Amino acid sequence: MTKIKKITLHLTEMKLVEPFESSLERVENRESIIVEVEDEHGAAGWGEGVAFSSPWYTEETVKTSLHMLEDFLIPIAFANEYSHPVEVSSSFSVLKRNRMAKAALEMAYWDLYGKQNNRSLSKLLGGTRTNIEAGVVIGLAPIQEMLNSVERALQAGYKRLKVKIKPGKDMDLIREIRRAYPDIPLMADANSAYSLEQAEHLKKLDEFNLLMIEQPLAADDIIDHSILQKMLRTPICLDESIESAEDARKAIQLGSCQIINIKPGRVGGLAEARKIHDLCEEAGIPVWCGGMLETGISRAHNIAAASLKNFTIPGDISASSRYWEEDLILPEVKVKNGTVQVPDGPGLGFEVDRGKLKKYTKKSFVYAK
Repeated sequence: MTKIKKITLHLTEMKLVEPFESSLERVENRESIIVEVEDEHGAAGWGEGVAFSSPWYTEETVKTSLHMLEDFLIPIAFANEYSHPVEVSSSFSVLKRNRMAKAALEMAYWDLYGKQNNRSLSKLLGGTRTNIEAGVVIGLAPIQEMLNSVERALQAGYKRLKVKIKPGKDMDLIREIRRAYPDIPLMADANSAYSLEQAEHLKKLDEFNLLMIEQPLAADDIIDHSILQKMLRTPICLDESIESAEDARKAIQLGSCQIINIKPGRVGGLAEARKIHDLCEEAGIPVWCGGMLETGISRAHNIAAASLKNFTIPGDISASSRYWEEDLILPEVKVKNGTVQVPDGPGLGFEVDRGKLKKYTKKSFVYAK
């Protein structure tokens, strides 16, 4: 790779089209860290830190990511000359965890490498799909509002629907959705809202023919999930519990899940995401790509990852308009006939709209080598 001369962190804040609620948090305004890596010829690669403002999803936050990037990761990046983006991930391994911060910078290097070599990110990763099926996630709300959201998503052509659940807002909700839409591909996401003591309650989900229940138990657990999976017909999908290929290997060996959700921004970047994909493919475990209420920059990385062969379940890769009045990329991500086209242009295949980026940037931090 050409030498890097400058790295800029753009701290942005954007208002969601409508508030998004899970079992753990309600999000109305989304802070993000947009990472710009520039080489000596002026080409720029883009990444995005997907940590939230508070540590409700994982222990990382926007502020901790800024700290890790400024004080540790950017100095490591400037101290190395990489010939390929996989080396970026390897160089960060001296630091424990903080995978969202690592991913933000690593994925910017992938985009830049694609542009430098005139190859799409999908092809660099080994992707084979030219279109990917799109799913959508529906946050917690009164049941009728969620039913209305399901109808709008189906009208828009989405191929798979995920609804958030939590104790007290689960069985009645799923029952009403199934009464109205008995055959739609449907899954439930608990975001660690239950414990193993509630296994008998969770077994009631088996009657609804769900694609899966995502992360029902603790975010750092694979032991109790292995016990619960033996009690359920419904496949368990692990999300927060899987932060690395090692986590995935152990979960598969223990029988903790039948499906894994791979979010590149959660697992440390695209190199680790591909390792998890390959491991799951070898083990016969299907995977899909989850969403993090990202801007189009991270969504573009997800599209490239989801073009890999074993991403056989539609992911949370929605249209830009699902979350934003205006996105940071051109063209915006669009869903047509339930699918998203995988771009074939260099790198991400999307352009960052610098005008929009400036509009939503609260503060920028510039680091020069």
